[in-house]
Amino acid sequence: MIVVVGGTGRLGHLVAERLHHDGEPVRVVARHPHRDANSLPGVDLVSADVRDPRTLTAPLAGADVVVSAVHGLDPAAGQSPAAVDRDGNANLVRASLDAGAAVVLVSVVGAGPDSPLEIARMKWAAEEQLRASGAPWTIVRATAFLELWTELLRTTAARSGVPTVFGRGTNTVNFVPVRRVALAVARAATDPSLRGKVIEVGGPENLSLTELATQVSGGRPPRHVPRAVLRAVSVLAAPVRPGQARLVRQALAMDSAPLTFDAGPSLAQYPWLRSTDADAQA
Repeated sequence: MIVVVGGTGRLGHLVAERLHHDGEPVRVVARHPHRDANSLPGVDLVSADVRDPRTLTAPLAGADVVVSAVHGLDPAAGQSPAAVDRDGNANLVRASLDAGAAVVLVSVVGAGPDSPLEIARMKWAAEEQLRASGAPWTIVRATAFLELWTELLRTTAARSGVPTVFGRGTNTVNFVPVRRVALAVARAATDPSLRGKVIEVGGPENLSLTELATQVSGGRPPRHVPRAVLRAVSVLAAPVRPGQARLVRQALAMDSAPLTFDAGPSLAQYPWLRSTDADAQA
């Protein structure tokens, strides 16, 4: 049994879908699984919250592999990377160890203790906890999801047709099709030879947010929110809208942090990442 925690999210849903299609027994765990009850017919959907370890015992019963596809960046969910990506994953690792299951942790390229991105620092803490736990593990690190950022830019362009970019938008970022990441995570869940490995997954192109926004708008250059405004918002919004302030701080970090990626070494090490199926559906 493979348990996909965060299995109704953008990545987790695709992982569960691929595993189910391949005939693997799958259980999806989410905070609100009833919202997606009909999205994966034949897949067991159960409720749990990684922030509360008491909710994890029953959903992980009988698991051979636990996939962590959770994240705490959604401001509408009232979560944070510290609560979900660090502490929640620590809870999940302990529960997986108790269940005798291997763990596949979805992390981010560039994860490290000194990263300017909060999510990368919290994912690094989760990686360290997993490596020290004694549970069999595989870590899949991904760059920024292409579909997520395309969707966000389209949302900002809803009325005028002109997307809005936070900051200068000149910093180069690697964007990866989420189906390529799902392919790597599903492979990690089913291939025991990948235990103890860190698999880094990125896309074929490095683009600035200005370039991506221009593509999204069909050639129209985006508007920009100045960095000074972002810095002010990150401070003023923190007491009343901490989730929004967190995203603004992330936007500021993304406007200057090193976020390029060369996919060549990973593709050479793991040729199956070149799957035409993953690319065709991306």
